[in-house]
Amino acid sequence: MSSKAKFLSTALFLLLLVCNCASPPQTALVTQVIDGDTIVIEGGYHIRYIGIDTPEIYPELEAYSMEALQFNCTLVEGKTVRLEWDVSETDKFGRLLYYVYVDDVFVNAELVRAGLAYAKAYPPDTKYQDYLEKLEAEARQVGRGMWAK
Repeated sequence: MSSKAKFLSTALFLLLLVCNCASPPQTALVTQVIDGDTIVIEGGYHIRYIGIDTPEIYPELEAYSMEALQFNCTLVEGKTVRLEWDVSETDKFGRLLYYVYVDDVFVNAELVRAGLAYAKAYPPDTKYQDYLEKLEAEARQVGRGMWAK
């Protein structure tokens, strides 16, 4: 095989390799809502919302977990979302980490504003942490969601 043929063969192989690397698009359709802070988008990618934590459904049902799930469904289920990356690609469970938007609605923030999520920093992904913490303080002050008296 000539050196030109080897080069073209190698270049074609690398191009196919790059094209087959699965990475989620910047916008995608939500195909499933797992819980208050985790969704699945087309292509089967599991997305974990950055900067927040909602009450857990599994292994035990925590207070306000179903409300967080339902609110998340209302915000994103069956809708096209825009995904914004911070620093880390995945969490310890292999879920992709993103800030999620539907049109101009910042989903991560809306869950906190509604009192259905805690603002929780997971360094180094802290781009909007001050904002999320401010929203949590406001939700606590007015007694929204899980902060109801």
